[in-house]
Amino acid sequence: MRILVTGGAGFIGSALTRRLIRHTGHEVLVFDKLTYAGVLSSLEPVATSNRYGFVQADVCDAEAVAKALAEFRPDVVAHLAAESHVDRSIDGPGAFIQTNVVGTFVMLQQALGYWRGLDEAGRAAFRFHHISTDEVFGSLGETGLFSETTPYDPRSPYSASKAGSDHLVRAWGHTWGLPVLVTNCSNNYGPYHFPEKLIPLIIIRALKGEPLPVYGDGSNVRDWLFVDDHAAALQAVFERGRPGQTYNVGGDAERMTIEVGRTICGLLDQRRPRADGKPYADQITFVTDRPGHDQRYAIDAAKLKRELGWAPSVSFEEGIARTVDWYLENPGWWQDILDRRYATERLGTGSGTGGG
Repeated sequence: MRILVTGGAGFIGSALTRRLIRHTGHEVLVFDKLTYAGVLSSLEPVATSNRYGFVQADVCDAEAVAKALAEFRPDVVAHLAAESHVDRSIDGPGAFIQTNVVGTFVMLQQALGYWRGLDEAGRAAFRFHHISTDEVFGSLGETGLFSETTPYDPRSPYSASKAGSDHLVRAWGHTWGLPVLVTNCSNNYGPYHFPEKLIPLIIIRALKGEPLPVYGDGSNVRDWLFVDDHAAALQAVFERGRPGQTYNVGGDAERMTIEVGRTICGLLDQRRPRADGKPYADQITFVTDRPGHDQRYAIDAAKLKRELGWAPSVSFEEGIARTVDWYLENPGWWQDILDRRYATERLGTGSGTGGG
């Protein structure tokens, strides 16, 4: 198959690309604007493959999208390009509306025109796979799980923009018959994760002897999914999923934020002890919570397991240990990012004035 991966230089997109090049015979074209979170070095492990290609372009650029579709002629569009950090959406929501809503609209329009031009077999085989988030469902209480039929209740500019894009994808499928798939995943983590997100942020700040910020009282719960497991799920969905269907992807690994922080600190205590012999957990600092912070997310992935035979293969304990080890072994990857574009500063304080 020929797979166009938008946002393929991002965290999840690069994991999917590495998996497809390493473990399948598929051809992959990465389509990425290379914003602050697009990191080409995440693709270096597969960049020399003759089944890998790269185009630097914006999903909001209809001409560039049409050109990539016409020249590469994909069987699958895996649409991952998105602004994805809740804190940044609080500070500057405009970029999230532009990329996540307008960009998805442009992708759908161009994919629809491309799909209509295919022969009958090509139309039957084509898939537009939109990769989304569990944050569209809002916040859970102490019990319960998000399923594919959970009503949408987005609470942040980020989740609202992703909810909007999900609805657009389904509308293009329903109205014009475009063969669409939607997946909503829980919190990803693993190697090559951009340092603004919780787990890499804690690892890097701990190593630098800096305070480890934990929002509120640290009781917010997320369902953690190892990124390579997510990539395997995405492959299963666009290869074997039923057009028009939604599949939830979760890691069966609910943890409170404070638990995640303390687990990382414990692993660092073993692998890279502090010079003064004190535990890294001493650096944990509770900070004012982000505005509108959802309390708990948890995914019911039974449909994906039942229909497509996927299940997470990496436990949280194994995954977090592998992640810590990767950051310890690859300081050049993340230090380059810190030097050039991100200083682990606090984001999401709530001005909401950036980006229009």
